[in-house]
Formats: sequence, structure tokens, C-alpha cells
Amino acid sequence: MSLWQQIESNISSHTGESFKIQEKHSVSGGEINNAFKISDDKTSYFVKTNRQQMAYMFEAEARALQQIFQTQTIKVPEPIHVGVSGHESYFVMSWLNLTGSPGGEKFGRKMAGLHQNVNEQFGFFVDNTIGSTPQLNQWSNDWIDFWQKQRLGYQLNLAKKNGFGGQLHGLGQKLIEKTPLFFKSYKPAASLLHGDLWAGNWSADETGAPVIYDPASYYGDREADLAMMELFGNPGRQFFDAYNEVFPVDEGYAIRKSFYNVYHILNHANLFGASYAMQAQNMIENLLAEVG
Repeated sequence: MSLWQQIESNISSHTGESFKIQEKHSVSGGEINNAFKISDDKTSYFVKTNRQQMAYMFEAEARALQQIFQTQTIKVPEPIHVGVSGHESYFVMSWLNLTGSPGGEKFGRKMAGLHQNVNEQFGFFVDNTIGSTPQLNQWSNDWIDFWQKQRLGYQLNLAKKNGFGGQLHGLGQKLIEKTPLFFKSYKPAASLLHGDLWAGNWSADETGAPVIYDPASYYGDREADLAMMELFGNPGRQFFDAYNEVFPVDEGYAIRKSFYNVYHILNHANLFGASYAMQAQNMIENLLAEVG
């Protein structure tokens, strides 16, 4: 059975109705995966493919989408099936017609609703990826320890292996040591996060409903999601006004958003090179100056 025959069978099993591909088009799916829109005469689906050994990445993404989908707070593509065919892995999900940026007020309320879904521990059911970098999600009762070891520490050690040791690594270790100072009067809950919420991972459907996709989810401080939304794109004032009406943000977020975004800039250094390493170093120096 070919890859596409297998996918037809998966969809037919999921829906209880026979599905035969009548149209298949390649679509933009980012730099990591191949992506396709497939359709019969009634319904369309989105399919990502990659090498066989990348199936774990699709399985983690499907688990994240399912977690968000089950909250019934903000729209995501519904995961249908993850599988392997020959040398390829694939991920089938529902197709959503995306039209552009969502309205800020509606988006803010939806994200606040998502973040109100909390867990007893920080972490996630599986490790996943942030871009193509492994992201550790071992369960922890201690948010500070989780961030020190599984976020900042992991990226700093990877940066050292990639040739960005020296001053960046030394300053990063100081930031890890001083992490508790950013949380002296703030104890975050373990909210369900998207985890990779830059502007390329949010949109609206044809009804105007906000949609998020390509998650790297875990349970953590909701400020980490909000911070990344301001790092690569910005949802705007209306978003934050509406978000705060539903789920007010602690005033310390103004400083902690840079603290959280160091993780993503370090990841970009590890993926894309030296200019991001310098940006990370400057951010860390500024944060260390804030806490003395």
C-alpha cells in the first residue's frame, strides 16, 4: 500500500466514510516538513510528511493539538492520524481555511481561556521539538528548576557544543543562578501552552475565529507564551487588553518576558548562527543588570 493509499484508509477509518483523493497540492509548510492539501469532492485535509525517523515529532505535535482541541477554547486543526509508510512518516489533520490575522479582542479572550487550563505539574506527556531542536518536558513540581534545567540550561549547553561558549555560556550560567530572583513575588501556575507562538503560528479562519497551529506544547508559565508573541510579531494592544480582562497578567511580566525570550533567541542561535548568539548575550546582560 502506497503512502497516499494508507492515508486514504486512515481518513476513511476516522470518518466512517470512504475517502479517495481527487486533488493533491503541495502547500507551504515551513522549512522542516513537506506539506500537502488533499481533497475528495467534499472534504479537505492537511498532510505533513518527513523522513521515517521524524515520526516522533509528528506524534508529539498530534498530542499537543489533541490537548488544546479538548479544551474547546481556541481553534486548532484536529489531528487525524500519525503513521509511517516505507521511508516516510506522515501526519494527517483537518484542513482549515486561514484568512489572516485574527481580531485582537477575540484572540485575547481565547488565549486567556486556553491558559486557564492548568495541570498539577510542569512539563508534558512527551518531549517535543522547538523548531527542529529537541525540547525536554519531564514532569516537575518546581517551575524554576524546570526552566533552569530543561529550558535555559539545555539551550546553553547546546550553544556551547555549537561553538557559542565563552562569555555567552558564562553569562547564561549566571542567569540560571539568578533565576529565582525573577520569581520572588510571583508563583506561576502550570498552564497549557502552545509553546511556539510566534506570528507565523496564529491566524483566523473564514469566520474570523482565531486559530493556532504547529504547537510545541507543555504545561508552564503562561507568560512564556505571551512573551514569544511579542518577540516575533505582536498581537497588539486589543489582544492584551482583552486577555487581561479575562486572566490578568502579573506586573512583573514586563521584565520576565525578556527572561523567557532568551530561550527562543538561544534556540535561534543554535539553529541559525552567530547573530542570534550576540542578541542572546545582550539580553542576558540586561537581565542580570535588572536583578543586580
